[in-house]
Amino acid sequence: MRPIAVALAGLAVLAASACSAPTPPRPAAVSPPPSGPATLPAPTGDRPVGTTVLHLTDTSRPDPWNLDAEARELKVTLWYPAEERDGQRAPYMSAEESELVLKGVRSAAVPYDTLSKTGTNAVADAEPAGRELPLVVLSPGFTKPVSTLTSLAEDLASRGYVVAGIDHPYESYATTLADGTVAGCLACDSDADPGFGTGVVRGRAADVSFVLDQLPSKWDGAAVLDHSKVAMAGQSIGGASALAAMVQDPRIRAGINMDGTTYARIPKSGFARPFLFVGAPPHVPGGRDPSWERDWKLLTGWKRWIVVTGADHQSFTDSPLLQGSLGITPAYGALSPQRSAELTRTYVAAFLDQHLKAQRRPLLDQPSSRYPEVRFCPSACG
Repeated sequence: MRPIAVALAGLAVLAASACSAPTPPRPAAVSPPPSGPATLPAPTGDRPVGTTVLHLTDTSRPDPWNLDAEARELKVTLWYPAEERDGQRAPYMSAEESELVLKGVRSAAVPYDTLSKTGTNAVADAEPAGRELPLVVLSPGFTKPVSTLTSLAEDLASRGYVVAGIDHPYESYATTLADGTVAGCLACDSDADPGFGTGVVRGRAADVSFVLDQLPSKWDGAAVLDHSKVAMAGQSIGGASALAAMVQDPRIRAGINMDGTTYARIPKSGFARPFLFVGAPPHVPGGRDPSWERDWKLLTGWKRWIVVTGADHQSFTDSPLLQGSLGITPAYGALSPQRSAELTRTYVAAFLDQHLKAQRRPLLDQPSSRYPEVRFCPSACG
């Protein structure tokens, strides 16, 4: 197997940990040369998209990973409907962040700044537009910056949502802090410790509540928000954190877990707020991860559990869209990058439309001939 296939298969998984119950790696094909910088697909909504970055510091608690930090600093990337369509596009990530991410997955087969050249669709620091917009919090998988959910975030913003993507420092290969320092993954040294997943989701739930507390006063565009309409979604342990945050914070009205093993315990009396599980085939009932079956029984409100044929652990992130620029050939039988993005965007938006905008989406009620890859569990997943 060529070195590029071995090393960069790691990016397709982006160092999924024991927290995530990932799909077993497929055999890697011989990889072609990189195809040049990737460009994320255009958003499907009718609104221009803007983006900006906030740095927030919670002085009430120390950082759980950096023992020298007496406060927890968070980087929050906001995507939102914008006044202007033209302007400088925001970078996907910096060259230094790209280098640390590619080194983290042990890739030396492409230039280390490759990911920083990815084309995005959001105008940097554009003026927000709209009023009474719902808010969606995004949390990424372990080791990954929230930029790896940019395609989904841009699409939601174009549909009329404000998206707050949280970078949880020291849990990712690269997080740029307020002083310009790029923090590495200190938590990576602990990911095999007993109780690690439970501790991560507890900390992320606290991060999310702090961001919800701070946004009204710290973001100049906060006047466009409807603070009564908040949801959370995440991939891998970010999806597990969505459930943990909802259990702790009643402001979060609905949640989505994209292929993440869950750790937070739902009260035995049940949990009635809407929740969507969407995952790869290992998350079928009776599969390798029993946490969804355990939680499904305790979800007493609106709930759906869908599994996507041909998906793997990273199909709900930007990773498939970046494969060409990294010289990765998709495995036989895998969803195409474009189809992965379409399915993720479509089902996430349908759930949010129904539960934050009160717009009924029949797509969520039964299988669709337009999306035959999607199976509804538990009944159709045996």
